Amino acid sequence: MKLTNFIDGKWQDVGRTEYTPVFNPANGEQLAEVKLSTMEDVNIAVEAAVKAQKKWALVPAPKRADYLYEIGRIMKEKKEHLAQVLTKEMGKVIEEGRGEVQEGIDMALYMAGEGRRLFGETTPSELADKFAMSVRAPIGVVGLITPWNFPVAIATWKSFPAIVAGNAFIWKPATETPMMAYEMAKIFEEAGLPPGVANVVFGSGSQVGTAMIEHPEVKVISFTGSTETGSKVAELGGRHLKKVSLEMGGKNAVIVMEDADLSLAVEGILWSAFGTAGQRCTACSRVIVHKDVREDLEKMLLEQMEKLTIGDGLDETVKIGPVINKNALEKIHSYTKIGQEEGATLLTGGTILNEAELAKGNYYAPTLFTNVTPNMRIAQEEIFGPVVSLIEVNSLEEAIKVNNGVKFGLSSSIYSRDINKVFHAQRDLDTGIVYVNAGTTGAEIHLPFGGTKGTGNGHRDSGVAALDVYTEWKSIYIDYSGKLQRAQIDTQVIGG
Repeated sequence: MKLTNFIDGKWQDVGRTEYTPVFNPANGEQLAEVKLSTMEDVNIAVEAAVKAQKKWALVPAPKRADYLYEIGRIMKEKKEHLAQVLTKEMGKVIEEGRGEVQEGIDMALYMAGEGRRLFGETTPSELADKFAMSVRAPIGVVGLITPWNFPVAIATWKSFPAIVAGNAFIWKPATETPMMAYEMAKIFEEAGLPPGVANVVFGSGSQVGTAMIEHPEVKVISFTGSTETGSKVAELGGRHLKKVSLEMGGKNAVIVMEDADLSLAVEGILWSAFGTAGQRCTACSRVIVHKDVREDLEKMLLEQMEKLTIGDGLDETVKIGPVINKNALEKIHSYTKIGQEEGATLLTGGTILNEAELAKGNYYAPTLFTNVTPNMRIAQEEIFGPVVSLIEVNSLEEAIKVNNGVKFGLSSSIYSRDINKVFHAQRDLDTGIVYVNAGTTGAEIHLPFGGTKGTGNGHRDSGVAALDVYTEWKSIYIDYSGKLQRAQIDTQVIGG
C-alpha cells in the first residue's frame, strides 16, 4: 500500500517519488509506504488551498458546519475500523484507540455547533448615531503539523476549527502514522468537502514542515510536538511574521496528600503513567507523595503494576502496548540508566522486553523509581515512556513547589479529601490543566487544552479558545450620523 498526497480533492504523486516504510510497532510488520514530499508538493497544495479558501470563506458558517456534521457521522460509522488502523499503526491498546476516535467524533460535532455561533461582540459607541461591533474573520490558509501519539484526536483539534472558521488547510502528519491521515482524507472526500479545503502532504518536518512555515500564503502554523522542535518552529515562524500556535512537552505530576484515597490515587497514576505506554504529553511521570503515605503508596503501586498485561494492543486483554519505535526504546532505557546513576532506587521495570512474541515489537517494562529528588534529570526531563518517579515531600506547599519546579506546565493533579488543600492547589499549580482526585490525563474537547512555560506559547487547542488560532478579530464601525465624527475629540459630555 502506497500512500500519496491528497491535494485539491485528488490523490497526487507528483515531483519526487521517494517513499519510506511504515511499521506496526507491536510486531515489526510493514503496513504501508508513505511518500516523502518536497517543497514542490507543498507549493501545489498551497496553490489549491488559496484558490479553494476564497470560495470557502463565502459559504455561510452554518453550511460549513454541515460538512463537519457529516464528517462526524462517517467517523462514527467507521469508528471500529479507524480504531483498528490506529492501533496497528501507533500501538496504543484498542480500547484507547476507540476512545481517541470518539474524541474526533466529539470534536466534529462540537465545532459544527460553532457554525451557528462564532460569536463576536456588539458594544456602544462613544459617539451618537454610530454602531460598533467586532466579528471573527477567517485568516486564509493554515498549516497543521501533528504528532504520532494522537494521530486522529490532535488532527481534529486543529482541522475542525479551521474548517468551520472558513479557512483551508495543509496538514503534515507524522511520518510514523500516515495511515490515519490517509483515512481522514478519505472521510473528507466522502463527506464532500470542497476540493482544496483539506489537503494532506506527507513527509518530514525538515522538508514539508519547513516549506509550510516559509510559504508566504500560509498564514498560521499550528504545531504539536516536542519543545525542542516547537522552539525551532516558533523561531522560523517569527522571521516570517506567522501566527504560530505551539503545544509541546510536559513533565506532569500527581500529588498525593496524606489524606488521599490511596486506592483511587493508584488507579489514576496507573492510567496516567502507563496508558499509551506513557507516550502522552499529559502522562504522569512524577508522583509527589506526602511522607506519611509514601511507603503505602509504593507498595500498592507495585502490586498493581505486576498485574499490567503487555503486548499487541489489538488483544483486548492487553493494558500496555508498544512504544513507537526502536529510537524511543533506546531513549527510554537511557533514562533508566541516568536515574540509577543519579542515585534513585529502581523498584521495578527498567528493561527492554524481548521475550517470545514481545521481541518482534518495541516494548518497555513499566518502570518505577523511588528516592528521587526534584532536581534529578529523571524528575526534570520529558522521557515520553512508561517511567514514573516518586518524590517524597513534607507538606502541600512543598508539593506545589516541586510540581512547579520544572520547565514545563501542561497538566497536574492532586489527590486529597481536604477542600482547603484542593483550592490552594488548583490556584497555585502553574499548569494549563489541573485535575482533582483524577490523574493527569483525560481532557474533554469543550475545554481549552494547552499549557504554560515550555509547554506552549499562550494558544490553546480545543474548546472555543481554539477559534482564536484560526480567526482574526475584525472591528467594524458604522457611522450613520451623516457627518464627520472624530473619536476621542467630538464626544459630547452630558452635564459637564
